[in-house]
Amino acid sequence: MATGAVKAKIWAGAGKGAIMPLATLMLVGLMVVPVPSLVLDIGFIINIMISLAVLMVSLNAAKPLDFSSFPTVLLFATLLRLSLNVASTRVVLVDGHEGPDAAGHVIEAFGHFLIGGDYAVGIFVFAILMVINLVVITKGAGRVSEVSARFTLDAMPGKQMAIDADLNAGLMTPEEAKHRRQEVATEADFYGSMDGASKFVKGDAVAGVLILVINIVGGLILGVVSHGLSMSDAASTYIQLAIGDALVAQIPALLLSIAAAAIVTRVSSPLDLSGQIISQFGSARAWTPVAAILGFLGLLPGMPHLIILPAAGVAGYIAWRLRPGATPAAPAAPVEDKTAAPSSAIGWDEVSDGAALGLELGYGLISMVDERKGAPLMARITGIRRQLSRELGFVVPMVRVRDNLALGANQYRVIVSGVVMAEDECWPDSLLALDSGALEGTVEGRAVRDPSFGLEAVWIDPAKRTEAVIAGYTVVDPPTVIATQLNQIIAAAAADLFGMDEAQKLLDALKESAPQLVAGLTPAPLSLAHIAGLCRALLAERVPLKDFRRIAEAMVEAAREVSDPVQLVEAVRLRIGAIIVQGLVPVRLPLPVITLDAGLEAMLAQAVRAGPQATHPFEPALANRIVAAVNAAAEPLVGAAQAFAIVTSPLARRALSRLLRPHLPDAPVLSFLEIPDGKPVEVVAVVGGAGAPQVTQREMAS
Repeated sequence: MATGAVKAKIWAGAGKGAIMPLATLMLVGLMVVPVPSLVLDIGFIINIMISLAVLMVSLNAAKPLDFSSFPTVLLFATLLRLSLNVASTRVVLVDGHEGPDAAGHVIEAFGHFLIGGDYAVGIFVFAILMVINLVVITKGAGRVSEVSARFTLDAMPGKQMAIDADLNAGLMTPEEAKHRRQEVATEADFYGSMDGASKFVKGDAVAGVLILVINIVGGLILGVVSHGLSMSDAASTYIQLAIGDALVAQIPALLLSIAAAAIVTRVSSPLDLSGQIISQFGSARAWTPVAAILGFLGLLPGMPHLIILPAAGVAGYIAWRLRPGATPAAPAAPVEDKTAAPSSAIGWDEVSDGAALGLELGYGLISMVDERKGAPLMARITGIRRQLSRELGFVVPMVRVRDNLALGANQYRVIVSGVVMAEDECWPDSLLALDSGALEGTVEGRAVRDPSFGLEAVWIDPAKRTEAVIAGYTVVDPPTVIATQLNQIIAAAAADLFGMDEAQKLLDALKESAPQLVAGLTPAPLSLAHIAGLCRALLAERVPLKDFRRIAEAMVEAAREVSDPVQLVEAVRLRIGAIIVQGLVPVRLPLPVITLDAGLEAMLAQAVRAGPQATHPFEPALANRIVAAVNAAAEPLVGAAQAFAIVTSPLARRALSRLLRPHLPDAPVLSFLEIPDGKPVEVVAVVGGAGAPQVTQREMAS
């Protein structure tokens, strides 16, 4: 029985697969084999039925790809109509002298009912239909198809790159990426096919004109020469048959042209075409002026009042029904008695927020994340995550954006691992003009401080953008303001965003290219927790994990020598010094450094030896003098946006880094041993024991 079922399925599949070849052979047969008038009648009715079905499917499609087989359907529908035209032409020319019903009842009915038996009227009706179909609908649809195909094919590489970027950033699964790639490819194929299919419609309309001329001229010649009819009798008979035949073919052609135009001009929407149009016309503001203008026209003398005034009344009624508040309110839902709810109804999502990164917005800023308005802030956040993921070497977690009614209308708040890292205000309908330091004028607005860099700034009206640029301001939009601050916070909090899950993903990725290295790293000599801690320590000092293979090799080598976590970090840093330095200056340029006086170095080393486990081993007074001196030495470099490093002895490096990090977060503190051999170093300042920086200009090799 199972074998029989399988055979039945095979035969059924074979039967379905044979439908199209058999249908194509039948179309060719209609062109070359004489057929009776009854078969023509059936063919014409099938042609009309198919054209109506294609039109209905086109109108009900939510997006063009919902009817992706339309180009092929259009091809076969055109072939069917042309086959029927050839077959009917043969019948008209051979048997037309017998009377109006010689070519079948459908052609006769169209000849009598649509044109009243007057072939002159039929010629004009056919000419009008041809102009509508060929000049208006077909030409417009063909142009839209051509432009859509070109734009879709041009945008295809960008869409593929966007899919790859989202996949690399962890925004979608491989299955979702595969599905989206298939959609992009199908869309390109569809519009490319529609560009060619529109030529079928145009060629079909031209063929209809030529077939009509052939039927009329051939009928007149055959009627007079072969059948002995007078010119008037031949014209009355053959022209009426030719016009009836042309109209039978032209009406389905017109339906298919409308379907093609509806498909190529369709905009993707969750609603069908009727629902989309109704939703967009469902506004009282659109119908109220219509009612007023029609009412005014209906009151003018000489106008058909009995037609215009009722139309004005209908428009007014529609506007009244669509006015705000006209829809009856839904009955209020019963209020849930939360006090009586059992404690088991509380969900974990009510007491814990699993998002590592959060952005809370006041209700006035919701427009920046509204998809209907393009969601400009969401696009910036995605770009920030993608860029930071490449720079840091691990996938930055998604930013959970939500509204918070507890905030002011224009306030926003950045949260990292449950801790509020920043809170400021932003005006979505304004622009922020930053003081670039070389202003040639001023612009009026709301004076503030830039939340990212602390610069003096002014929130201005968008109309004053040109004035602000001329005055020397740097003008940015509100999404850029929030995104820039978010970028700074994420970069500074990279260590807080990295955990054992991220460490495991790095190891999994490395295992594909270096399985033995991973096997020699974990679970011995280092556990996953130790590896995550080492990575966090590196990220805390702005050392990226992009070259994780090199870092993993350094971990394996360092773990053979030391076991103390603090010393292990320093040992790893010594082995990846080239990675640290290459992120500061280009390869061929010297590394600007600030060094410490020999006497100060000795004092720091002595303090570290006295308290090796202390977080801040330096005496408070000495620590304050060091911070002040280093700040004074670094101020010119920071003002010139020049990269530099602070260099000290390996023993004091960690303690000095922890001391200076809150004051100079972007200035790395290196030991002498971390600078690669042969790397030129330019000493731009020497900090003395008394706290006064001494600037020298000399070269030294580490």
